[in-house]
Amino acid sequence: MSASVSLTQPGSSALDEETARAELYGVLSQLYYAPPSPELLSALRVAVTEAPMEGGFLQEPWQQLVAAARAQDDAAIAAEYDRLFGGVGKPEVFVYASHYLAGFLNEKPLARLRTSLDRLGLARGDTMPETEDHVAYLCEVMRYLIAGDDMAVCNLTAQRDFFAEHIQPWLPAMCNALEQHPAASFYAAVARLTRAFAAVDTQGFDMLD
Repeated sequence: MSASVSLTQPGSSALDEETARAELYGVLSQLYYAPPSPELLSALRVAVTEAPMEGGFLQEPWQQLVAAARAQDDAAIAAEYDRLFGGVGKPEVFVYASHYLAGFLNEKPLARLRTSLDRLGLARGDTMPETEDHVAYLCEVMRYLIAGDDMAVCNLTAQRDFFAEHIQPWLPAMCNALEQHPAASFYAAVARLTRAFAAVDTQGFDMLD
């Protein structure tokens, strides 16, 4: 979970667009995996407020995320993360696909995901405590499928298939739960950007059919 991000606005080339997609998945992965680092929050606060990738549809939620990062200090955002996702026992907002698809953790959706990851040659690292259906892990997989060097799996078809099976069916429900939570401020903005970005990717993948 160590995506490098520049948070800059790309140019208009297809290569720039793909780089920006990979970067944005990396940003989301970091935001959902742990309380944002001071370095990431500092980068957000000075980021340009145009959309981080081509397409005006993302501009407003991106501006809202930058504004939310500027409105709170690091400690307040970390406390919000811990309130929403941390603690002992049941979190206030779940970030696992199995919860939304099956109603329980560690269910059949996780087994299907592990089969897909094995087919892609991917596996959870020994140091990662979360299961593979954590939203941060799934964003990191998408980042790899966009930016990785192995063209046998890092291609649009693999991205579309993985997204359609393991992300698209449940991500909007997670975003809704997060955005509607009364304790969510910074992470409500994260949820809005996540939903908008997923909608853009859905539209793009639909054009491949």
